[in-house]
Amino acid sequence: MSLKSLLKADLVLAKQDIISKKRVLENLAEVASNRLHCDNEAVYDALLGREKLGSTGIGNGIAIPHCRLESANHTAIVVMSLQTPIDFDSIDKRAVDLIFALIVPPHECDQHLATLAQIAELAQSPESLDKLRTAQNNEELFNIFNSLV
Repeated sequence: MSLKSLLKADLVLAKQDIISKKRVLENLAEVASNRLHCDNEAVYDALLGREKLGSTGIGNGIAIPHCRLESANHTAIVVMSLQTPIDFDSIDKRAVDLIFALIVPPHECDQHLATLAQIAELAQSPESLDKLRTAQNNEELFNIFNSLV
């Protein structure tokens, strides 16, 4: 499944004023749980559990928090940009300002890996990242993301 088909406008959050990794995960959980019709705490716990295995900060100011969630009825991707980059324990020690969160039902394992690969590929393009960082509101971020995938 393509990133474009997964992304929904209500799951795109531009220029969020969040100052910690914990708050990012909480915000992602809240937004995703509404879309997936599942428990906010379950989403947060799953994202946090994955993060405890190792940071999902992949470098270049990007983080890809992701998890499998038993109660998820379909895959959801949340795209978020931050007003101010935050420490995310990234592998390159660079602060993160672009977040692509992925929540998937356990039975969609192959899709999970393919979607992570698509996000990682997008994150390797400095030009694409620069475009995403220019978005000043949710609609702009949504449109720019869709134009890149």
